[in-house]
Amino acid sequence: MIPSRLLITNGHVFTPAGIVEEPLLVEDGVITAIGAAALDVSGAVEIDAAGGLVSPGFQDCHIHPYHAGLDMIACDLTPYDTADAYLARIAEYAADNPELPWISGGGWSMDAFPGGLPSAAALDAVVPDRPAFFPNRDGHGAWVNSMALEIGGIDDSTPDPFDGRIERDADGHAIGTLQEGAMGLVARHIPLPTQDDLDEALEIAQRQLFQWGVTAWQDAIVGATNDTPDTLDSYLRATASGVLKARVVGALWWDRNRGLEQIPELVAKRERAVAAGFAATTVKIMQDGVAENFTAGMLEPYLDSCGCPGENTGKSFVDPTTLIEIATQLDALGFQLHFHALGDRAVRESLDAIEAARKANGDKDLRHTLAHIQVVHPDDVPRFAELGVVANMQPLWARHEPQMDVLTIPFLGARRAAWQYPFGSLQRAGAPLASGSDWPVSTANPLHIIHTAVNRSPVGATGSATLPFLGEQALSLADALIAHSLGTAYLNHDEQRSGTIDVGKAGDIVILDRDIFAAPVAEIGSATVIYTIIGGEVVYDATTALVSA
Repeated sequence: MIPSRLLITNGHVFTPAGIVEEPLLVEDGVITAIGAAALDVSGAVEIDAAGGLVSPGFQDCHIHPYHAGLDMIACDLTPYDTADAYLARIAEYAADNPELPWISGGGWSMDAFPGGLPSAAALDAVVPDRPAFFPNRDGHGAWVNSMALEIGGIDDSTPDPFDGRIERDADGHAIGTLQEGAMGLVARHIPLPTQDDLDEALEIAQRQLFQWGVTAWQDAIVGATNDTPDTLDSYLRATASGVLKARVVGALWWDRNRGLEQIPELVAKRERAVAAGFAATTVKIMQDGVAENFTAGMLEPYLDSCGCPGENTGKSFVDPTTLIEIATQLDALGFQLHFHALGDRAVRESLDAIEAARKANGDKDLRHTLAHIQVVHPDDVPRFAELGVVANMQPLWARHEPQMDVLTIPFLGARRAAWQYPFGSLQRAGAPLASGSDWPVSTANPLHIIHTAVNRSPVGATGSATLPFLGEQALSLADALIAHSLGTAYLNHDEQRSGTIDVGKAGDIVILDRDIFAAPVAEIGSATVIYTIIGGEVVYDATTALVSA
């Protein structure tokens, strides 16, 4: 039951004017008073914040809840971090599910394997009798066993697809790691999740996000991919039934294997979704891959293991000239553009496409966005502000860890490595910032994400990991929190309704167990969420273990 009046007392309230120690009143889902006037009511349900921070609900600018939920109901490898632990969990799952024709799941980390490349032979040892398929945490590569390679028709003569790579040994034999588009050679043979599976996945993911204090997000893939059917109908069912309580914008998937002929289909999807109360108003275009497997699009070649420039400059999944035409047409139709752009060439190609669209169509306040922005050439930093492009950050990745120090920096070289995750530079240049997770690639816990944005090092770091990663690019705590609330609200064209604690704004609120502004910044990630509130409804209460379905 949603209380008509909800009174929050004894909290340190984070407002646009700063921290105030005042009561806060939510009536019929809207904040109606902050301060003494909040106490001049009767019949309110009271929550004692006990000195904790009362913040606007966290909002995630780039997230994949269906993929996360599906991982959690399959063989989820995300809790583990070594090859032996992955293999033990896979063996256990296979033994517990003898009826499954495929053994699948996901969530392994590249840094658990030499060169980031697991082998089919290792997977054969624990799943010898059925095909096995396990995407890694970032979804840009998959680990498969020998039976899966055979089903996918992958042998010594199989060519790499245009948008991927079959990893091979020195003799040309496939080793069991498939990168990017090569995953599809196997994935297309796997039975897709059912619509019931998708509905369950969304509910599981939403419950977990509520526990982390996330009240809104932009889903960065709404559509069919190699291993997931179209998720739009599931969102529409959840909207109609009231199961979807978070505020969500959906980014419709651009199929890079097709062309401009798919635009009318995207328009029809948007119209159907908006009529049903779901904002599928964005189009997601994946322009490149990731640096760790050398598919992020770079202006200059990657270095080889000896530190010398090679020939590989990564991928541009969409031809840059075609990208300009796509962007111009979608912009003219009022779609927000959401680019996956990790390498400096992909960033430049995406900015060029947005610039061309604006020249053709004018500024339509669509708030186009570039996600991930790992390597940004210094010449392109000011272009974000000039073009009104939202810098769509995943701050948790801006830290020293094996995937960065072993699999990335040596192959970028010192000069380019210093251009990584330039959040401070983007902010100083005037770019709007939005913060997110890319969950299940990494945790969607906003406190861990904000901690890393501020400290440029992991929560609980020890040894060399305590060293800030390009510390000059750190954000202040206030700026990092704003990026993870108002920043995403702005991206989603929802800043008039949510994103700050102000009278007249939605009662989307998170209450922490402490005031993180009153503690050392090294302790930000130690804080926990006690209450998550959406429109005045408590959807998570750690004191009673309540999590709204």
